[in-house]
Amino acid sequence: MSDPWSAAQRTLDHYRSNAQAFREGTREHDVSQNIDALLRHIRAEPPLRILDLGCGPGRDLRAFKARGHVAVGLDGTEAFVDMARAESGCEVWQQDLLQLQLPSASFDGVFANAVLFHVPSRELPRVLAQLHETLRPDGVLFCSNPRGHNEEGWSGDRYGVWYDWPAWRQRVLAAGFTELEHYYRPAGLPRAQQPWLASVWRKA
Repeated sequence: MSDPWSAAQRTLDHYRSNAQAFREGTREHDVSQNIDALLRHIRAEPPLRILDLGCGPGRDLRAFKARGHVAVGLDGTEAFVDMARAESGCEVWQQDLLQLQLPSASFDGVFANAVLFHVPSRELPRVLAQLHETLRPDGVLFCSNPRGHNEEGWSGDRYGVWYDWPAWRQRVLAAGFTELEHYYRPAGLPRAQQPWLASVWRKA
């Protein structure tokens, strides 16, 4: 990966070109297991302040808001930002994952559902450090990524890294988090049919 910026822009271009189809294709996805995993580990008193990183069209922002929390979205795709604002009524920031500008100690939780695998591996330590910094003391980070055997490269027009659990765990621990739990999705299926690795972490 010689040029992370070009990889990020090509990936964003894919989402720009497919924004409406992505919205329709993911509208009914049930990620309540992931939302519950984040919220049950947060020790702060509600309403909680949650950053939905890579919020897409705003489905999960709406879910956090419906539970009474203050959710802020972030996405690099302009169409998703517009959709998310309309869908949820929440504040949504347009920012690229490789150029994050996040307030310090501002959020009780960060919900990174199906997004951090797009960060090139050499940029991941910096991005995780920024997420650590934006969490309040004792804050919680949730991550869900498609799993693999640490392959890195292109899947069509989207760049990604498909970590296994030991490799992902090592990277997040190195960023200053402590491990809370991890699991595979969808629930109730044999491991070979669970392509998603979810994990929950506390700011140390």
